[in-house]
Amino acid sequence: MQVTIFETPVVRHVMRGLSRVFLRLNGWTLRGELPPQATRCVLIAAPHTSNWDLPYTLMTAFVLKLHIRWLGKASIFRFPFGGVMRWLGGIPVDRSGPHDLVASAAASLRAARQPMQLVVPPEGTRGRTRHWKTGFWFIAQQAEVPILLAYMDYHKKEAGIGPVLTTSGDVQADLAEVKAFYAGVRGRNAHQFDAE
Repeated sequence: MQVTIFETPVVRHVMRGLSRVFLRLNGWTLRGELPPQATRCVLIAAPHTSNWDLPYTLMTAFVLKLHIRWLGKASIFRFPFGGVMRWLGGIPVDRSGPHDLVASAAASLRAARQPMQLVVPPEGTRGRTRHWKTGFWFIAQQAEVPILLAYMDYHKKEAGIGPVLTTSGDVQADLAEVKAFYAGVRGRNAHQFDAE
C-alpha cells in the first residue's frame, strides 16, 4: 500500500502543527481521540455536504494523529493531481460500472499492517440524499473491524471522534444507531444532510 502524508515523518509533524494553528485561529474545537481498538477501522465521515469537508477532515486527522485513507471519485485522481491525492490518502473509486468496492476495501483493511482508518461517508455523495448507503457497514463486517463515528459540525465549529460501533449482524439496527448519533450534527450545507 502506498505511503501517505500521514506516514511521512517530518511532513506529518509540520502538518499537525499547521493544522492545529489553522483550526484554532478559525474557532474550531476538536474532541476525542483514537480508541486503541480502532487503529484499523471504518471511519464514518458525516455529514458530507461540501468540498471543504476534505481539507477539514485532513487537518482534523493530523491533529488527532489518525492515519486515514479515504474514498474519492476517480475523476479527482486524474493528471496532474492524482499523485497528490493518493499521497493525501485518497483511493480512487470508479462509479461508472459494477465493481466490488466493498470486498476490495475490506481486503485492504485486513491486509494493513499499520494503523489505517478508512473514511467512508454514509451518504455516498456530498449532494442532498435521504438514503444512506450501507457499504461502510459491509466493509467493516467483512474486514472484521469496528466502525468509528467521526463528525464535523460546522454550526458549532466542532469536529471529533465519537463512539465505536461493532457490527451486530443487523444492518438496519446498526444504521439506526449511527443515524441517532448524527441527528444533531450540521454540515457546511446543512440542508443537504438528513440523518433520519
